[in-house]
Amino acid sequence: MKRPTILVLGAGYGGLTTVVNLQKLVGQDGANIVLVNKNDYHYESTWLHEAGAGTIDSNKARYDVESVIDKSKVKFVKAEVTNIDVTERLVETTAGKMDYDYLVIGLGFEGETFGIPGLDTYALALTNLNAARQVREHIEYQFASWSLDEVKDDSKLTIVVGGAGFTGIEFLGELGNRVPELCKEFDIPQEKVRVLCVEAAPMVLPGFDEGLVEYAVSQLQKKGIEFSIGTPVVEATEEGVKIKKGEDEFEFIKAGTVVWAAGVRGNKLIETSGIENARARVRVEADMRAPGFEDVFIVGDCAFMINPEVDRPYPPTAQIAMQQGAQIAKNIVSLIEGNETSAFVPDLKGAVCSLGHDDAIGDAMGRKFTGKTASALKKVIDNRALFLVGGAGLVLKKGKFKFL
Repeated sequence: MKRPTILVLGAGYGGLTTVVNLQKLVGQDGANIVLVNKNDYHYESTWLHEAGAGTIDSNKARYDVESVIDKSKVKFVKAEVTNIDVTERLVETTAGKMDYDYLVIGLGFEGETFGIPGLDTYALALTNLNAARQVREHIEYQFASWSLDEVKDDSKLTIVVGGAGFTGIEFLGELGNRVPELCKEFDIPQEKVRVLCVEAAPMVLPGFDEGLVEYAVSQLQKKGIEFSIGTPVVEATEEGVKIKKGEDEFEFIKAGTVVWAAGVRGNKLIETSGIENARARVRVEADMRAPGFEDVFIVGDCAFMINPEVDRPYPPTAQIAMQQGAQIAKNIVSLIEGNETSAFVPDLKGAVCSLGHDDAIGDAMGRKFTGKTASALKKVIDNRALFLVGGAGLVLKKGKFKFL
């Protein structure tokens, strides 16, 4: 009897968790498991704000894919996916064409610019590890350049962060710690530096407890972070951004660095795959299958599910992506064995948003946390994610242990 081929696209939180669980559930001869990823490493996307600010080395946020997979059960292919055709059951990659019996799409997210002119060209983003490196190097270059200039242009020391959601706030928290270090390194008076968060929506961290949000904003302001809320960016140029402050009122902010953290969408390959989608995200069935396809599962940022309790989509978090991956693995094994699939039911444990290496806010386990306690909880969550994929060995190698 022909062994079924399970093709998993992407080694992010969702894809890699699917594979790690499949290799535990599928017997040695039960299936051909193939994992395709354009890099030979996985990176912790929830750590990109740290790598981008320069508060951790970018290599800290990555580990080799082959270090956490069972190579006797899983074939890893380093290749970029170039096309997905679910009607023909065919995936095209830079390593050749691949067919499948079961497909798991976990290709992650891309930045969403909402059609704002100039953002694609002039703004940086924390979309992957190399992009985070670029942000860090660009900021350091601007500071070094200012220190060498005979005629000082203080706009080189202005950093505009677009977006006051999770990524934007966590990045601002890291900048609050990093800027004093950069000023000391390059002999720059700290009062010359300006870090401004611009947000189109009327609030910071939508969905978080109001008291926790007030704490977060207050703590960041103490670090010198400025906020301009309810002021959408309408254009980005080589010299900075234009924001709308009123009906007919605009302001141009000259800035050496613009980092866009105001929205994500699914991978663009979803849009040409033959699967119904919106902004490259698929509204999946209860068991995580793509609508109309019994052999295609969607995981992570490419998946879209409604939380019936609040009638809003579940946030595309690492926590949910990993839970989805575990359920998808069980469902694929059920299908192979001729059994029914089960619905994915998220186990929401809460959320913690860091405000730098020693501060955070959290709403978890029915309690609210702030300060060092919340920061320690954040590190525990990060270490748990490592443990679920690579066990204690990976935690010891890559984990965070500075709790105070």
